[in-house]
Amino acid sequence: MQFINGHSDAKLDEPQLKKALSYIDGYWPEVTRSQKSDKDTLIKLPHPYVVPTANKEVDFRFDEEYYWDSFFIAVGLNEAKHQSLVEGMLDNLIYLLKRFGMVPTANRMYFTSRTQPPFLTSFIFLVYERYGKSSKWLGEHIEAAKDEYHRVWMYDKHPRWHLVHRGLSRYYDVNMLHDLAEAASGWDMTPRFERKCLDYLPIDLNCLLYKYEMDFARAADILGDPSEANAWRSKAAQRREAVNELMWAKVRGFFFDYNYQKKEKGTVWSLAAYYAMWSGLASHEQAARLVSALSNFEKAGGLVATTRPLIDMTMFGSLKTQWAYPNGWAPLHYLVCGGLERYGYNTEAEKTARKWLKTNLDWFEKKGEFIEKYNMVNPRKMPIAGVYPTQSGFGWTNAIFRYLALKYGPEVSG
Repeated sequence: MQFINGHSDAKLDEPQLKKALSYIDGYWPEVTRSQKSDKDTLIKLPHPYVVPTANKEVDFRFDEEYYWDSFFIAVGLNEAKHQSLVEGMLDNLIYLLKRFGMVPTANRMYFTSRTQPPFLTSFIFLVYERYGKSSKWLGEHIEAAKDEYHRVWMYDKHPRWHLVHRGLSRYYDVNMLHDLAEAASGWDMTPRFERKCLDYLPIDLNCLLYKYEMDFARAADILGDPSEANAWRSKAAQRREAVNELMWAKVRGFFFDYNYQKKEKGTVWSLAAYYAMWSGLASHEQAARLVSALSNFEKAGGLVATTRPLIDMTMFGSLKTQWAYPNGWAPLHYLVCGGLERYGYNTEAEKTARKWLKTNLDWFEKKGEFIEKYNMVNPRKMPIAGVYPTQSGFGWTNAIFRYLALKYGPEVSG
């Protein structure tokens, strides 16, 4: 793949990069699982899948296929030899949707109380485009995503009470607990919601649902139904209008989560705002403001999830906020870079990608592995741990490193 020209301070050594990519390619068998029957709390899946990590040196283990992890892992499994694995992981999610009426956080019985950020249409179009699937295949899979959209995200009562205000949705857990709803956001834990996640309309979630609506429109165009396509675009326009009214802060030039109970915007600056660029919801004027604000997040190792350290730790009790300053995450760097590219900020995307790659590569050179998240302020130090220990050999870190390295790094020979 060709290197995108432009200035970047992060120098990537080709032999080191080659070594890291070889490690990643050799690691996939270590994290591939098959679960053909229900066992204890583990739910069967029809196809093999990739778990986040195979680290055997810690008591905490991942043996499940996670919803949003799967999409980001699939992004990096972009060789023809992985086609059956990628398609199987997508079909596993649809199997869970048909069995439980929603895609659980992962294939564990105790995760059926909540879902995760909705990336199903993005996953479907990734497979459709990468592997040249038929329009019939696309139609069948998009119907499953529509089922999720209506039965989960646009449902306005218990046990899937996501739709709550102005046509916009929140994260939810059947137990109606704020912390479990926050776990459904994938940002477990974060200062974004002030431990009151059920009260918030998240900017990232509603950008993802905007993308669903635009993806449904795109699929309808492909399938030759312009009237349906227009109907979905109308829904997307309504969502964009509500998001702009409630979540866009004109003076600050930034998107914030919205507390619909208090009727006020949140105060935490987070990379979740850049979903507005990745999804296409942002106007070009808004994108320009977001690009200007990106410097607030940029630290020595890359982009921090939120802009400032927590001052009052007591409000979070004993729960550690790993989705916050000083930590940075692979999926957020992927989304930010994708959003920058979408609006033509290719130089900024390259700079962001290469700084993240350098942090990952330096850690790999020192430790011989990649990890779940990194300390952006002091890249040589461990990141802030979350409610579970920091994991090594992590699937979405490996996958996004591979994707960004092939796109923005020096071309690797041999």
